[in-house]
Amino acid sequence: MFIPLMQALNVARTGTGRPRTRPDRARGDKAYSSRANRSYLRQRHIKATIAEPDDQRANRLRRGRAGGRPPAFDQAQYRLRNTVERCVSKLKQHRAVATRYDKRDYIFHGTLATAAIVIWLRDLTKEPSDTA
Repeated sequence: MFIPLMQALNVARTGTGRPRTRPDRARGDKAYSSRANRSYLRQRHIKATIAEPDDQRANRLRRGRAGGRPPAFDQAQYRLRNTVERCVSKLKQHRAVATRYDKRDYIFHGTLATAAIVIWLRDLTKEPSDTA
């Protein structure tokens, strides 16, 4: 589903003009590290920040020089992906966000905003056990 998703993607511009169909960078976890995904991103000149799984690394190393060189990997960009993933996990701890009981879009956005405010307020106040 990665390639159809990328083909349907539209990145809104800050000013006027039609949306871009090619993002600057794609960040993903090890599940998106297939050869087809990487070649698609390379053809479209999209930088990829996707970790290489251990089995793919072992297969590449086992083949020696024929295995090719490892794909480029930017750890700082990967940390940004991890930050977003942890934020989504925190939001999904709220049952109404995780199960999406709300049928209407504007009500769900309100639920999402409320969950974000609760998370923000909890992070502002430290637990006594956190200070020790």
